[in-house]
Amino acid sequence: MVLVGSHGEKDGLNDDAVLDYRGNPVDKSKTGGWLPAGLILGCELSERICVMGISMNLVPYLVGDLHISAAKSATMVTNFMGTLNLLGLLGGFLADGKLSRYVTVAISAAITSLGVILLTVATTIPSMRPPPCDDYRRQHHECIEANGRQLALLYVALYTIAPGCGGIKSNVSSFGSDQFDVTDPKEENAMIFFISRFYFGISIGSLFGVIVLVYIQDNIGRGLGYGISAATMVIALAVLLCGTPWYRFKRPQGSPLTILWRVLFLALKKRNQSYPSHPSLLNDYENRKVPHTKRFKCLDKAAVLDDDCAASTNKNKPCVVSTVTQVEEVKMVLKLLPIWSTCILFWTIYSQMTTFTIHQATAMHRTVGSFVIPAGSFSAFLVITILLFTSLNEKVFVPLARKLTHNVQGITCLQRIGIGLILSIAAMVGAAVVEKERRERAIQKEIKLSAFWLFIQFFLVGSGEAFAYVGQLEFFIREAPDRMKSMSTGLFLSTISMGFFVSSLLVYIVDHATKKSWLRTNLNKGKLNNFYWLLAALGFINLLVFLILASRHQYRTHLPIKPESREEELKSLNNEMIEDVEKKASIQSLKNIEP
Repeated sequence: MVLVGSHGEKDGLNDDAVLDYRGNPVDKSKTGGWLPAGLILGCELSERICVMGISMNLVPYLVGDLHISAAKSATMVTNFMGTLNLLGLLGGFLADGKLSRYVTVAISAAITSLGVILLTVATTIPSMRPPPCDDYRRQHHECIEANGRQLALLYVALYTIAPGCGGIKSNVSSFGSDQFDVTDPKEENAMIFFISRFYFGISIGSLFGVIVLVYIQDNIGRGLGYGISAATMVIALAVLLCGTPWYRFKRPQGSPLTILWRVLFLALKKRNQSYPSHPSLLNDYENRKVPHTKRFKCLDKAAVLDDDCAASTNKNKPCVVSTVTQVEEVKMVLKLLPIWSTCILFWTIYSQMTTFTIHQATAMHRTVGSFVIPAGSFSAFLVITILLFTSLNEKVFVPLARKLTHNVQGITCLQRIGIGLILSIAAMVGAAVVEKERRERAIQKEIKLSAFWLFIQFFLVGSGEAFAYVGQLEFFIREAPDRMKSMSTGLFLSTISMGFFVSSLLVYIVDHATKKSWLRTNLNKGKLNNFYWLLAALGFINLLVFLILASRHQYRTHLPIKPESREEELKSLNNEMIEDVEKKASIQSLKNIEP
């Protein structure tokens, strides 16, 4: 079994060739299509079950069973989710540069299975938890918090799951798309349908995690709930491996991150070099794939041909000198960073849906008849809203926008992001109002407010994600260089990751600045509504910055390549000057014959 080696050309096949698991050209009648794509989809379904089943119900366990403060519990969850999304970048790098998508997904699924099994053990063994605490001691903050030894296995489990799920998240959709030939109209349509079913599969897995598994965790046992998650991932891995003979594979062709860091390194290394008299003297200028630009001119030094790389043999060594195309591609990525930075706060607000909003639910009325709804299951409102608005966007809002704006896109990607940011601000305003009302009723009237009031913030954040998620992904895909399309997923995952880390940072700053008076385990003694107001204010400032940057952003256009040499450029300029003189002369002659 070959499973496609990295950069192998000994068989005479180019790196773009699609191969079977033995390394031979594929037989389209026996490989690819919906069957293997469906088997691959099972991994993402299981990943969603694990992540949502863990993240949406972890705060109640940390606070209720391990007696950790609400602020520290929220930070633990957001750090875990931030690391998970950040390690998705590593998974993408390994798949593109070394291992291939199939191998990366398989290894990641195995790592995730191990991590969830460890989490099952950590939450099942009684010695891994502190002594139980009654309501009286809990109200007076006399509960014994879990010590370092008891938390050690929990941390090991969570940070084993993080790289596993990150590797699946960053590669499974691409590997699934590899099963279709986009040059075949029939298979291209099947791939489009697969992508829509892929998102549907994610949502089904999320709903199963937050409804079924959260209920089992709260009412039957954490060990059983996490054990089911582990079993689904093990089954998904077995199914993935069984489908190996039917998959289509592509060789790793190198990660765009390598080009990015290499250009930055060479530009820094050659910072003392002087600029050439004309851009045409830069390395491989005549073969550039994109126009040369003057922005970020300092990066041009990575393509300067100095004495060390003047020899023809060194011009093709990427560790010695970059090409103009590579430099311009890095410039295009850097151009995306201002908009990228304004997308982070949306995910900071989103992260509250996995932490403090769930903690709010534990202090609210959650009974319907005789059935008590688990606090973590209220996040189902979030998933359902995302599904609803994702469908409405394409079937209602976009067609309506096309009629109003006469624009084929209807709503541009930056407009989608802006709408998402506005809805996230509204969500925090709604969350602050609901929390203030909940607290006042609990203190003054000793009445628990219905947890269904949390639907407001779940609905607004969910609808905001339907706009922001699609807008951000579309923006990065459209604006990224053609040869760096996998960077779009990386940039998108990094905004989510940074959003969770910023949430952890804000919680730390607020907790220390307010001397732990805002973020209390006992919400009735804290001022969580003030924290929500703070997020709304930061969101509004972020929105203003986004609007300024978005108004100045110029969408990428495929400009014609300028003349290849300085002589041709001078000739072109000379012709333009002659045409300009002739045009002015004809205008002047027309003026002279006017009455």
